[in-house]
Amino acid sequence: MGKIRMGMVGGGEGAFIGAIHRIAANIDGEIELVCGAFSSSADRSKVSGKALYLPANRVYNNYRDMMQNEKALPEEQRMQFVAIVTPNYLHFPIAKAALEAGFHVLSDKPATFNLQEALDLRRLVDQTGLLYGLTYTYTGYPLIKEAKARIADGELGNIRKVVVEYPQGWLADRQEDQHNKQAAWRLDPKQAGISSCMGDIGVHAANLAEYVSGLKITEICADLTTFVEGRDLDDDGSILLRFEGGAKGILFSSQISIGDENALHIRIYGDKGSLEWHQQEPNTLWLKWGDKPTEMLRTGGDYLGVMATLTTRTPMGHPEGYLEAFANIYAAFSGQIRARANGQQFDLQTADCPGINEAVRGMAFIELAVTASASNKKWHTFEQH
Repeated sequence: MGKIRMGMVGGGEGAFIGAIHRIAANIDGEIELVCGAFSSSADRSKVSGKALYLPANRVYNNYRDMMQNEKALPEEQRMQFVAIVTPNYLHFPIAKAALEAGFHVLSDKPATFNLQEALDLRRLVDQTGLLYGLTYTYTGYPLIKEAKARIADGELGNIRKVVVEYPQGWLADRQEDQHNKQAAWRLDPKQAGISSCMGDIGVHAANLAEYVSGLKITEICADLTTFVEGRDLDDDGSILLRFEGGAKGILFSSQISIGDENALHIRIYGDKGSLEWHQQEPNTLWLKWGDKPTEMLRTGGDYLGVMATLTTRTPMGHPEGYLEAFANIYAAFSGQIRARANGQQFDLQTADCPGINEAVRGMAFIELAVTASASNKKWHTFEQH
């Protein structure tokens, strides 16, 4: 079997995340971009496809034409999965069209425009039996996988406290009025949905808290704010968390924290020890103890576990970062496709990719955060959908 063949919807000229997806897909040499519908404008789609050296007949005017024409190609030529890199409101219709045409789906988060669409999407994934992946990118870092494994092994003991924060400062003023395409759609309820801050980055923080701790959030108390005048969606939020097993937590997410870049940071405290990781220093994981010195673990160390080792590409001391973490998501998803095509079961240690259940949970978190913030009730149950 040759390279896994990928199509892309969105991600054309001027789209930041499309290039990131293509780089990540290409890093391990397992995936080939074979087609795309790169813009809502047919002309811009063609220009983008030409710049990517794709044949003109594999660059489509829209995603509907793409699904129809790719399905009609011989099996050994057509794309095997589609990467969705559009504003949120298009995620569900594109994923639906792809699944109905027989293609696997890897989507940007959040998975859909609202929770109902996510539930409908899960039913469709179950009905078709096709693969669905979601780019919760930060789960792809080797030391995040190491942190998850050590907690699962009980090294920190019973988890008591989870503190996760994701502050950015890029929307501290009205970037949406400065011809900033990325800001404009994220702050438009018709394109982004009911939340900007929680929908864009807060959901990453919630997912990371559950992924690393291994615990599900059971209740939240939320306070979302729109600080910049004239906006319809939140640009800041603080949430108290309760987890299964009795752990408590704090989630802070902000797009108006001047001076911060992508300062995702997680700390988890158990009754035996704690750990700490910063996305802007991703090659270091701190383990802290009450009765012995603090330990510093580094990416590439031969003392790391299986999952961290499998997702590390370079020798110790050669920094790996966001692109490599993103590539780990793509590598895991392509591994799932390859195993499926060969009639094999895939190993979650080598194919650890967020899927449809994480997609539903993310949308449920966003909607609950908005609902809880608007309510005078203190605690709101995080329903298991």
